[in-house]
Amino acid sequence: MIEKVNPMHPDKIADRIAGAIVDLAYMKEENPRIAVEVLIGHEHCIIITETNAKVSFEEVEDTVHRIAGENVYVHILPNKQDEELAKNQEGKIRCGDNGIFRGMPMTKEQIKLSNIARSIYSDYLSDGKYILDGEKLIICQSNANTEKLKIKYPNAIVNPLGDWTGGLDVDTGATNRKLGSDMGDSITGGGLHGKDLSKADVSINIYSFMKAQETGKPVELSCAIGDEIVDGKPYSEIVKIARKYINDIGGFEKFAEWGLF
Repeated sequence: MIEKVNPMHPDKIADRIAGAIVDLAYMKEENPRIAVEVLIGHEHCIIITETNAKVSFEEVEDTVHRIAGENVYVHILPNKQDEELAKNQEGKIRCGDNGIFRGMPMTKEQIKLSNIARSIYSDYLSDGKYILDGEKLIICQSNANTEKLKIKYPNAIVNPLGDWTGGLDVDTGATNRKLGSDMGDSITGGGLHGKDLSKADVSINIYSFMKAQETGKPVELSCAIGDEIVDGKPYSEIVKIARKYINDIGGFEKFAEWGLF
């Protein structure tokens, strides 16, 4: 059983904005320290940041308007990263947080739904969410031709309450609220989005997921803030692996669109 939501779901819009702001920080510095939380809906977007990167209010506003529309009023609450925590990264890249992490091989069901979600989204670039439970497929796609979807997916439950609008005018979104959609069975307590690569929630989650796909076996790891070795590797190497993954996808905003699968 798995759920996917597409990049126009309000929670994913929040993730995308957070990811885009992290992208801005990486344009300013090679290894910025940043954490971003976004709450958006009903024409308002509240952004709380902790960072040492010099990202301007204007850049953040432009980013929100590009992703969520020009009519969104942006509230930005900037904060510096805690000085004591910042010292953790002085001189050497160390684990930026405590955490437990699980990487799980993808199932055929998860891969199938991911492909279905992407296919539907390519036709309807609007809020949508999809569930696959064995042979049971549920499609809730806003602003869609429901009858056409029923023809394409004749055994699916399509928009059971009828046509719907969706989006930020009828719902709110928040960062890291759709981790099941992003991580499948790999989900633990750490959120993927709105954080730089020093954060274990980003780098070790990506590393664990990739290792599980390569080995076909579950991966379970833990770390403490300040750790220099994780899974027998220097933490800096894990960050390097995660950086390549993010760069290959096209950045943190692109990563936020669909998560790990």
